[in-house]
Amino acid sequence: MQDDLFGDLPADTLAPEPETGAAKSAAAPRARRAAAEPATQPPPRRSAGVQPADWDEPLRALGAALPRRVRLGTSSWTYPGWKGLVWEGEHSQAVLSKQGLAVYAQHPLLRTVSIDRSFYRPLTAEQYARYATQVPDDFRFVVKAPSLVTDALVRSEDGRGKQANSAFLSPELALQEFVQPVLEGLGAKAGALVFQLSPLPPPLLHRLPDVLDRLDAMLRAQPPLHDVAPDAVLAVEVRDPEWLTAAVLPRLAEVLRASGATYCLGLHARMPALQDQLPLLRMLWPGPLVCRWNLNPVHGMYGYEDAEKLYEPFDRIHHPDPALHAELAHAVAGITARGQNAYVTISNHAEGCAPLTIRTLAERIVAQG
Repeated sequence: MQDDLFGDLPADTLAPEPETGAAKSAAAPRARRAAAEPATQPPPRRSAGVQPADWDEPLRALGAALPRRVRLGTSSWTYPGWKGLVWEGEHSQAVLSKQGLAVYAQHPLLRTVSIDRSFYRPLTAEQYARYATQVPDDFRFVVKAPSLVTDALVRSEDGRGKQANSAFLSPELALQEFVQPVLEGLGAKAGALVFQLSPLPPPLLHRLPDVLDRLDAMLRAQPPLHDVAPDAVLAVEVRDPEWLTAAVLPRLAEVLRASGATYCLGLHARMPALQDQLPLLRMLWPGPLVCRWNLNPVHGMYGYEDAEKLYEPFDRIHHPDPALHAELAHAVAGITARGQNAYVTISNHAEGCAPLTIRTLAERIVAQG
């Protein structure tokens, strides 16, 4: 009956049988050797999945010194070449698309990220909510509006315009396919909601006042953001320098100001230099800074594929731009010191490796004092 108390326990949980004299004699030398040799422990196991890189202390100190209103981040996060910079070890894009964001958001400098896939196809509130669950409460997202609303043309797979887009700047679609699902899914973690207006066909470029009227109607139709997302702002980015000419600029500023929106600084070969875009931001003051550093001008306005081939796997700087770092750091430091937020997202196509570009920019911002 007493044996039944042990039930079906594994054999190694039962009391050992008494050793015979011969067994004791054979075991004695082994016991003495074991006592003389230090016990060896198996190496600690790393949990499965993507793990953070071993960030150095200067990087952690830089993150602690960076003002909280400064939100730096990258365009997407699925780059295997960032091993040792953001995460440890080799991972495929497929793995990083599912597990990389949670690790990315732990990086000392990365406080925002641009969700670019929403430009190609609208996302649902549920998809945005899944992103939100992977980041801490003080993380904010930059989100691109779908091209369904922001491109005047319906384009083929190679990017060529096929026909006019009847949904261009539609107030209803902007709300249903973008603003509403972003607010529902991201909640307080929504940051800059960017309407990046693709290059306009010549007939519309010659009728910018009409386009501005449509932009005005679309922006005014959007709901207040701050009740749900206190740090959120609508931002408009353009890809034609004609928007910033003296004849158009005052009306553009008026349209943005009327809806509480801001201008997104677009650092791209198609657009004027940063210093030539800042006057519009000054016209909208006070307000946040939103900037997307997209493409190094050395590649020209259509140079994404060239940059991709040259910079991949995006693990080092190829074309540093110290002058732009200095100008952008000065603007960011000045705006955040006056109580406004700054969202800056940087592409690998800017200098070759977005995390390294961000580190340099953060150092410049902190040096501003």
